[in-house]
Amino acid sequence: MITGRCVFRSALCAFMVCLAAGNAVAAAAERPDIVVFLTDDQSQTDLTPYGGDEFRTPNMQQLAESGMTFTSAYVASPTCAPSRGALLTGLMPARNGAEPNHAKPRAEIKKWPAYFQELGYEVVAFGKVSHYRHTAGYGFDYFAYDTFHDHRGIAAAVEFLQERASRVTRRPLCLMVGSNWPHVPWPEKDSSYDPGKLPLPVTSVDTPETRQWRARYAAAVTKADDDLGTIRAAASSFLGRNVIFLFSGDNGTQWPFAKWNCYEAGVRVPLIVSWPDRVKPGARTDAVVSWVDYLPTLLEAAGGKPPRDIDGKSFLRVLRGKSSAHRKEVFTTHAGDGNWNIYPIRSLRIGGWKYIRNLRPDLAFTTHIDLAGNLGQRDYFSTWEEAAKTQPAAATTVTRYHARPAEELYHLETDAAEQKNLAADPRYSSRLKEMRRKVDKWMRSQGDTGRIYGEPRPLSDPDSFGPNAPSGDARRKK
Repeated sequence: MITGRCVFRSALCAFMVCLAAGNAVAAAAERPDIVVFLTDDQSQTDLTPYGGDEFRTPNMQQLAESGMTFTSAYVASPTCAPSRGALLTGLMPARNGAEPNHAKPRAEIKKWPAYFQELGYEVVAFGKVSHYRHTAGYGFDYFAYDTFHDHRGIAAAVEFLQERASRVTRRPLCLMVGSNWPHVPWPEKDSSYDPGKLPLPVTSVDTPETRQWRARYAAAVTKADDDLGTIRAAASSFLGRNVIFLFSGDNGTQWPFAKWNCYEAGVRVPLIVSWPDRVKPGARTDAVVSWVDYLPTLLEAAGGKPPRDIDGKSFLRVLRGKSSAHRKEVFTTHAGDGNWNIYPIRSLRIGGWKYIRNLRPDLAFTTHIDLAGNLGQRDYFSTWEEAAKTQPAAATTVTRYHARPAEELYHLETDAAEQKNLAADPRYSSRLKEMRRKVDKWMRSQGDTGRIYGEPRPLSDPDSFGPNAPSGDARRKK
């Protein structure tokens, strides 16, 4: 026999379940929509908000005027796949398993989509968000056009937003869009940039061919800016006001001493975040942040609880203007990129000091830039080698490109371009020892063994680099 008290309890339980479900739906509906836009191979200085006035990036500039610009944002690795693997797991490469380029995090590791799906989000990706051929393993609700230089992802993301706006949904959205620009191959012909007027990085050898290639890179940067403008306009049209828009780059440009290097040009990247009514327009911060921090930061902004077992930590207080500092130190790591680049590097920045450890200084540093290949820039690097035969400055640059000391120490406040290595200066021996010790301890804590991936070429090998060096494909056959 069912008593009145039992009926009442059953009804009360049903009511509480419905109320909880209703509250969950309401909470999800109140969460901000999130748009993450990523460029591919863009150093921090190569856009106007960071003083790169030679580049036409009006959309990036407008985003900076509406949000917060981070001057000290670092990737986990100066190479595409390890960098993006760290972003999507909140774990540094040695911990997630994606150390060399074209690797992916271990399958059992929880990844970005799962965290946001637990909060009720629809999580989708268009373009190069993880890495080519890897997106399927991340658990996105939907993804498309994640193959090499497939630019259809930008238009597809706009179409998705337009279609989504036409249907009734109370799920918040986490949209991730990856532009393929300014990754090589760069536009072959573009008259909008004058090669003679573009300044070159101080680590360059000034030749006509170098300037032509620099102009091609500048044109590719503007294409990335166009993509950002397209996505931002669509987000403004089809999403509400409560939208977090985060723009960053996965590593530095494919230029000597940038991508594949732990120098600042390789690991220091743009980061601009807008969030109407929460982030002060036109704000700038020197707070040091890492790509592993993006996941916990956006999770907390969405009302979630950042996990404690990852390397990343939320900088939401910085975004909200409640703190001016985040990390006291930031580490970066590089393993290699197939047989094009086998050169393990670790680095540490503390305040104005930068320490770099080249784990195998007996190896030749080579990349797609100096080796023959259809995606490289040997056309201009060969002119550096020719200039090095008669010009001491060019010879110094080419030698430094290929041969690195075991340790490098730079004072960034007086040497932003990292040109004067202070590692051998006895005045800084205590600082060198301190940073060396910190890197040793950090590598142990990460389980980082400094493993070599690929077939290294010793500096003693006369074919290690230069015009006679075999291409990556040829070296794989050896």
